[in-house]
Amino acid sequence: MSLEEFRVAVIVPCYNEELTIATVVADLRRAVPHAEIYVYDNNSSDQTSRVAAEAGAIVRFESRKGKGNVVRRAFADIEADVYLMIDGDDTYDAAAAPTLIETLVSGPLDHVVGVRVDTNTEDGSYRPGHAMGNAAFNRVTTLMFGEQVSDMLSGYRAFSRRYVKSFPANSQEFEIETELTIHAANLRVPQAEVPVGFKDRPEGSESKLRTFRDGFKILGLLGHLLLHERPLLVCGYAGLVSALVGLVLGIPVVADYLDTGLVERFPTAFLAAFLVVLGALLVGIGMIMNGVLRGTRETRRLFYLQLPANVRVGPAAPAAPAAPAPAERPAVTTHG
Repeated sequence: MSLEEFRVAVIVPCYNEELTIATVVADLRRAVPHAEIYVYDNNSSDQTSRVAAEAGAIVRFESRKGKGNVVRRAFADIEADVYLMIDGDDTYDAAAAPTLIETLVSGPLDHVVGVRVDTNTEDGSYRPGHAMGNAAFNRVTTLMFGEQVSDMLSGYRAFSRRYVKSFPANSQEFEIETELTIHAANLRVPQAEVPVGFKDRPEGSESKLRTFRDGFKILGLLGHLLLHERPLLVCGYAGLVSALVGLVLGIPVVADYLDTGLVERFPTAFLAAFLVVLGALLVGIGMIMNGVLRGTRETRRLFYLQLPANVRVGPAAPAAPAAPAPAERPAVTTHG
């Protein structure tokens, strides 16, 4: 199956990337000649939009600040069979684009993540704080949502049309990668991970990431998504802890009452009863939220199934190409 059979849209969110955007567009043009390259200028104060247009990209604008707002706008406006998202800072290997796209359409898959492999052998391209935070978030996400994640904060991804058009895109800033990862896990779409080269920004180019601020935002989003997507787990554990604390406090009070016939520690008895009742209420709320979530997931799934997969169907479908030799295949990790 030729990649040229598919309409490919490359989305490049940009904010003050005048120094790098021309290189990114040129590299993408060489890697995927038939793709439409959309550069979204997110209120840049430099010449990003002019440089991108001169390099041959389709330039569009999003006035709401934040990468999440750019992705939300691009996913809504652009029509394509395959979507590729890459940052405009020239840190990702654009030459890996055909591998991501081919992995997506040959699956067929709905989501392919470019897992960053540091190509800077001297000092490394990751800031120590970013590397530690990413690893921690990967472990937490894998544990909480039951989906193996190697690089949840990667900004280099390929998507099918049905993934893009079923993605709600509620995040506003750099939490968007987290939302993309959790959406794939919750919808249980077929997905894969492909290693891609990652390098440091060129000299003079400034990162927009703020380690602690963005880290706390991602952590907050994970907590919100955990409550929203695993309500019975969250409310069940909270209710169990509340009830256990209430029982620990209440048992001595009950023992004293059985022994003396008097409630000598009324405030403790009241608090213990309150905690036990609160625990039962939390479990009940979790069960109700879980029932509502089940209906929501069914609706999401039905909407997702209304959109076609990136594969031909019917008797006219061409024969599947022979698989390449094992040594030539990329190291792909598939889930779903």
